[in-house]
Amino acid sequence: QVQLVESGGGLVQAGGSLRLSCAASGRTFSNYVMGWFRQAPGKERRFVARIRWNSGSTYYADSVKGRFTISRDNAKNTVYLQMNSLKPEDTAVYYCAAGPWPTGNTWQYDYWGQGTEVTVSS
Repeated sequence: QVQLVESGGGLVQAGGSLRLSCAASGRTFSNYVMGWFRQAPGKERRFVARIRWNSGSTYYADSVKGRFTISRDNAKNTVYLQMNSLKPEDTAVYYCAAGPWPTGNTWQYDYWGQGTEVTVSS
């Protein structure tokens, strides 16, 4: 059974930092792309960042470029999202996802975590 379990969310002041984790289990993800998405209240789920598990190549949404860093630890089967210089508009539920294609489209990801909530106060 495939599981993606996010952790690390919380309340932080603007300008602060958080690191989200996504622990993956239940299958081999070496050929997969791991993505982070977020969904603010009343809005659609949007792409944040992705990483190819085997090569480590990354891609970011313009809104987070230069502030967020996605990485992975092969030994721990875990993907991270380091979020710095947080802004109130980063407030959302953050989801980890896994899929076969390097894309920002939610429908092209096969597996999803339950989400972790991030609140940035001004």
